[in-house]
Amino acid sequence: MEPVGGASTGATERIVASITAAIVERRLMPGTKLAEQKIADIFAVSRTIVRQALNQLSRDHLVTLSPARGAFVATPSVEEARQVFQVRGMLETAMVKALASSITDAQISQLRQHLQLEREAIARTDVPGRTRLLADFHVVLARMLGNTVLAELLNDLLNRSSLIALMYQSSHSAEHSQDEHSRIVDALAARDGKTATKLLTQHLSSVERNLHLDPRSPDLALALLPPTP
Repeated sequence: MEPVGGASTGATERIVASITAAIVERRLMPGTKLAEQKIADIFAVSRTIVRQALNQLSRDHLVTLSPARGAFVATPSVEEARQVFQVRGMLETAMVKALASSITDAQISQLRQHLQLEREAIARTDVPGRTRLLADFHVVLARMLGNTVLAELLNDLLNRSSLIALMYQSSHSAEHSQDEHSRIVDALAARDGKTATKLLTQHLSSVERNLHLDPRSPDLALALLPPTP
């Protein structure tokens, strides 16, 4: 039986949240086919509900819909990847600069607790957990400004960044990201907006630099012909 009203909306949101989490936590790879009937069976809902969820994920740029082939986890282009990091840089540097002048001691304590959770997840090799926590760090900063729109926008960009990291095989280690987060928090604790902004810019640049966004086109002859002895 088809869910009605709020139940339908809840089922759609549950599927959206599950697929998003699977992408962010590296359980679903770019290009993975998302079969409507299989998802409907997993969540015990109709294909109409699944279609609604996939349409929403398509608007969020996490899923690609093809009339002939169906739904797939998105495979972002190099240009899209660069644009996502460019927008993140503009938003997050302004965010950190503003936060440095308004952050409270209680918020600093909250950030320190988040850093501890990051360290614990890294120590126990909890890949999904640490991946989610390292992304959430940036959203936590946004929420501290009390700007819901900014937090939601940044969350969407971070979800796309997670997909980009999967697509382009990021070599930026979790330990490196965690250390960079710690230094940003130290600068915020000192109310040093200039240093915090500089550190955040370096952090995003480092993450982007460790993506393989400049793959070399293989020489077709070398790829297809066996090496001569």
